[in-house]
Amino acid sequence: MLKFKLNIKREIKIIGSIALVGLLIAFSERKQNDVTVHDMVIKLENIADNHFLTEDDVTRLMKLNQENLAGANLNDIDLRELEGRIKLNRFVEDADIYSDLKGNLVVKVNLRRPIARMVRNDGPDGYIAEDGTVMPVSEKFTPRVVLVSGSFVNQLSQMKNLNESEEGKGLMEMLYFVREDDFWRAQIAQLDINSKARISIFPQVGGEVIEFGKPDNLDVKFRKLTIYYKEILPRMGWNKYKRVNLEYEGQIVAE
Repeated sequence: MLKFKLNIKREIKIIGSIALVGLLIAFSERKQNDVTVHDMVIKLENIADNHFLTEDDVTRLMKLNQENLAGANLNDIDLRELEGRIKLNRFVEDADIYSDLKGNLVVKVNLRRPIARMVRNDGPDGYIAEDGTVMPVSEKFTPRVVLVSGSFVNQLSQMKNLNESEEGKGLMEMLYFVREDDFWRAQIAQLDINSKARISIFPQVGGEVIEFGKPDNLDVKFRKLTIYYKEILPRMGWNKYKRVNLEYEGQIVAE
């Protein structure tokens, strides 16, 4: 009998605890629904100070009037829709909107980081982001990145993301390879891509054109280019050659 009474008391305590938790959740939800917006706080995450957008730009992307927003009921604002409006911008990698304990509407925006600039003679320039996204140029910010030129750029500029094609993927791998090496990042100024997607390198120092070919066998070709810079040029002189070809297996052709 004693054991039976103890079980009843334990069950009553459990039921009471569950009911209390339910009341707290309901109270919390009601409080949250009653929260009014005190202010809007915009946080731009700029890696390497990529100032493509300002706080005012983000406000315009959301199509919100910040003055009228103050005092609005948080429950009347579709945060997911606002995030979607911001993400439509090519400079934006991600966006997250939430309310803090002070009643502020916090807008956190991560901007894409450019890895190269596409240069065109018959159309507007554009940037290639780290994730392959093709972005427009901006009047607010001009990053120092490697230039990509040539007739094949017209095809690349029509893509939303370079990873949509094999040629684009190959170019992205080469751009990453160059960026991750201090010497190549400083030495390579421009990649020119012809209609057959073959790449020629224009260096910062030296007047030669380096015929790289397809962006494949990166380790092998850049190893040969290292030999050219560290062993051949010191002996022959920096102005000796006008053309260097890395496409032949086991050879460096310099003319």
